[in-house]
Amino acid sequence: MRFDVYTPLPLSLLLAVISPVIGSRLAPAPAARVLTAAAVVTAAASCWSLFLLAATLVGDAPPVVAEARQDGHRLAEPVPEVIGIAAGVALAVLLVSAYGALSADRRTRRALRRLCEGHPADTELIVADSPAPQAFAIPCTPGTPGRILVTAGMLSALEPAERRVLLAHERAHLAHRHALLVTATTLAAAANPLLRPVRGTVAFLVERWADERAADAVGDRVTTARALARAALSVEHPRPACALGFTDRAVTRRIAALQTSPPPRLWPLTAAVLALGALPALGAADATDDLFRMLAGVLA
Repeated sequence: MRFDVYTPLPLSLLLAVISPVIGSRLAPAPAARVLTAAAVVTAAASCWSLFLLAATLVGDAPPVVAEARQDGHRLAEPVPEVIGIAAGVALAVLLVSAYGALSADRRTRRALRRLCEGHPADTELIVADSPAPQAFAIPCTPGTPGRILVTAGMLSALEPAERRVLLAHERAHLAHRHALLVTATTLAAAANPLLRPVRGTVAFLVERWADERAADAVGDRVTTARALARAALSVEHPRPACALGFTDRAVTRRIAALQTSPPPRLWPLTAAVLALGALPALGAADATDDLFRMLAGVLA
């Protein structure tokens, strides 16, 4: 346990460092999926490792100490007491942070749903009578479909072919449930702040993913890039975090990517990222076994 319990820390750093490289070398769809899976597993393993470190304080609890001394057992000290206390405090802070991120996401979704009130349940496209150029996909919830909210200002800023690009982009967000990937990595980053670069990379990748699907739908990468550039020039205000918008996330890089060939899938690289995401879980599992053995020896 002395070493395995700490493995999620360096592996979190490694995942954060390589995530931009994965995002630039791999096709957006598999890259977003594997990075999300790796981030969620790594964050869960990190929190579990903190729990294991805090659980070592059980051996120092007065009843356990008294019983062990009466039975003539020598108490093992897998980690210093100060590390166990620090781990318990850190775990509490991170769990509060993750709860706060989840609550913020829920509030944003409720606010977005209110924007769609008064429209028939089967309405996919909602056009708001606003001069502010905005467009974003509103994720579906149980009982309600996903919606596309576009302002009149955005539609007037685009040509007919570019409007088709816009709608195809937002439909891709809804069809592939990109909001779930972004929310999952947001919660993972809240539970493990070392994973914040991964969250940013996944948010960028889902936009690139939707760009590629839009380009496929209209059959023209140049028109897709032009639509993105024109829309970006007209937008001034940021959007809610879970409302995936057409002009969010590094527009210049996205336009440049559309002017080249679609990136490869590179399945060996995908498998390598998944393996990296599994390593923290294996380390935490081994540390769990070590802790149970220690506690069994103390309490036997």
